[in-house]
Amino acid sequence: MFAQKNRLTKDKEFENVFKNGRSSYDKIIGLKITKNGLDYSRFGVLVSNKISKKAVARNKIKRRVRAVIEKIGLDLKPGYDCVAITLAPILERTYQDMEKSLVKHFKKLKTLKQ
Repeated sequence: MFAQKNRLTKDKEFENVFKNGRSSYDKIIGLKITKNGLDYSRFGVLVSNKISKKAVARNKIKRRVRAVIEKIGLDLKPGYDCVAITLAPILERTYQDMEKSLVKHFKKLKTLKQ
């Protein structure tokens, strides 16, 4: 679980990322990132009702994506707001697929420490 300071919680925070952020997408996950001017990064995960009408399935996806972000979080540069946007094919994908996808996005957006 992310610490409270590492979570995007307000609509304005999400809107700022969507309005000003850089993005990277593939078939299962999209990632939008913008600088936040803080000493730490904050994260949010979006799972639409279009992915699954069942809250249990949506929450499972959120937990998996958060776990991946926590795992690679130590390798990320501080000072970014990040939103992971899940797409429909994620239901059939494994944890490892999600991890590969997110690492690829973070590398593409140059937010991983070298």
